[in-house]
Amino acid sequence: MKQKFNIIESNCVPLPLENVDTDQIIPARFLKATTREESFFGENLFRDWRYRPDGTPNPDFVLNDPRYAGARILVAGKNFGSGSSREHAAWAIAGYGFLAVISSFFADIHKNNELNNFVLPVVVSEGFLERLFAAIAADPATRVRIDVPAQTVTNLASGETESFEISAYKKYCLMNALDDIDYLLEQKDKIEAYEQKAL
Repeated sequence: MKQKFNIIESNCVPLPLENVDTDQIIPARFLKATTREESFFGENLFRDWRYRPDGTPNPDFVLNDPRYAGARILVAGKNFGSGSSREHAAWAIAGYGFLAVISSFFADIHKNNELNNFVLPVVVSEGFLERLFAAIAADPATRVRIDVPAQTVTNLASGETESFEISAYKKYCLMNALDDIDYLLEQKDKIEAYEQKAL
């Protein structure tokens, strides 16, 4: 969902698993869907972990734990979003309501898909990630503050802060709620002026 990114402050959903691939994020059978409704994909985020075969919620899966209700930040293990390049995985994360995913490493294509769908991938050091998981395990109400303009992420339980990288272009788009087409339309006058000059 398009929205302006500035400060994100929230409790977190911990998923301390490495190599979570896009088929686990959104199983392949949902790629045949004829809708792009965010709610549809959000309801099926981590479908095979989140629900039992009979369709009832799996009480052992973190998204079904009421302690993490309303969290806007997913904290995931190393190499998040590996596997196929399906954009549906980013749709599902956004559709669930996550605004950011924190990990020590993202698969490149998935990272870009998140950015294109208004989900901020925040890359932190492995040490920071470990300590954040530990803080959440000790207190599920642990909150994190992501300052997009300053490009910092802070574990509010410990006060530990790290900087994260984001391209200037994508940062501008997120902070102004622009997708790639919106950005081009914003540059329309400059493009037309350049074309006139080139004639």
